[in-house]
Amino acid sequence: MAAQAGPTPVNPAGVASARRRAPRGTRRRLTLAGVRLGIVAVALALWQLCVHAKIVDPFFWGEPKGVWQTLIDWFTVGTSQGSLGQQVIITLEEAVMGFVIGSILGIVCGIALGRVAVLSEIFGPFLKAANSIPRIILGSIFTVAFGFGIQSKVILAVVLVFFGVFFNAYQGSREVDRNLIANARLLGASRWQVTRDVVLPSAFTWILASLHISFGFALIGALVGEILGANQGLGLLIRSSQNNFDMNGVLAGMVLVAVIALTAEGLITLLERRLLRWRPPQTHGGAAVQ
Repeated sequence: MAAQAGPTPVNPAGVASARRRAPRGTRRRLTLAGVRLGIVAVALALWQLCVHAKIVDPFFWGEPKGVWQTLIDWFTVGTSQGSLGQQVIITLEEAVMGFVIGSILGIVCGIALGRVAVLSEIFGPFLKAANSIPRIILGSIFTVAFGFGIQSKVILAVVLVFFGVFFNAYQGSREVDRNLIANARLLGASRWQVTRDVVLPSAFTWILASLHISFGFALIGALVGEILGANQGLGLLIRSSQNNFDMNGVLAGMVLVAVIALTAEGLITLLERRLLRWRPPQTHGGAAVQ
């Protein structure tokens, strides 16, 4: 009779090592967060001290205490355009719509032109010429053509997002290992199957890298559109503060924009980690980058 296999032995050293690594990683993240907060606190303290010492003029540069008080007033009382939440939601809506539409168009067009040489030869010069146009000019054109509503801001955000995603998707589709494509064709894959199952996954890291900066571009598009002409939004709030020579209001608006951008960056990073779990962790300076 064959002997029955016993339970798989557990390596105590390996378990202990894994337990040590987890707290070490947590401590490192907490230390980094503490250092970053410390840098911010020191910078704000120095700024406030320079204001009190009359080295920095708060009329032109604002002061941390005034920015904080402006934020409290906006949260508790509201803004001149209405509640602060409404302004944030409007700007977020414009930025998210521009981000989604621009990303989809950029991925589709980038993969298409990267895979079809004729399309690249025909439309490549037009796209390069369009990318060279200053965005502020496009913002003015869209404001005149589509008015002060949400359309002009979304279209400007789409344009800003599109080119960043497009060029990454285009380059990523052209950097695919030719051996993988050749093997897929030998196995009988059609051109569409090669694009879907080989080219798109290979270019995915390029595309995800572009998404990190693309939401910032979408937010810039929404804000620039609101500054050029809008009825509501954070951009209008910043412009109104500027027109009233309220530097604390301008800086408070910038703080809100920074919080939105950092939150979006964190969400995109979580999405990237979830989609690229198969990839081994990268190392930098001897430490794994998570």
